[in-house]
Amino acid sequence: MTTTDSLTVNAANPVLRVAPAAPAEAAAYFRASLVFHADVSDVAAALAAVEADPGFVVLDSRSTAAWDQGHVPGAVHLPTALIPEQAERLLDKSVPVVTYCWGPGCNGATRAALALAELGYRVKEMLGGFEYWVREGFEFETWEGRDRRTPDSLTAPTDSDDCGC
Repeated sequence: MTTTDSLTVNAANPVLRVAPAAPAEAAAYFRASLVFHADVSDVAAALAAVEADPGFVVLDSRSTAAWDQGHVPGAVHLPTALIPEQAERLLDKSVPVVTYCWGPGCNGATRAALALAELGYRVKEMLGGFEYWVREGFEFETWEGRDRRTPDSLTAPTDSDDCGC
């Protein structure tokens, strides 16, 4: 064990092998993370609370085949590769954009957010993507109409609307 910044670090402990950041550094990092990310529960709550104008637009950056399998109701469909040529026609630069793709194993929403930011849009990425939108039991649209699945008890509270986060 060694001492760094008055924290004892255990080289054999994989969690504490590298000392945690100082509180001020950690606060700055996590504050910045919230500037760049929103989670599906917060997006769904904002869309439900202010259905007419939530103050942002949701953008599905996946392929047309993926869009047809299911998407967030009211989302704009704009595959990442088409952002440079179509974003200005579909999006207003004064309205923040929240991007999503398949889920946490896919960085398509990150690539879409980058492409939009480089074009001058204010943008956040929706963590969890479409996978967690569906797993948390939120309504989605397919080519056949609207649907909803029972919330996955490992990803969403099943006895409350509030996870306590």
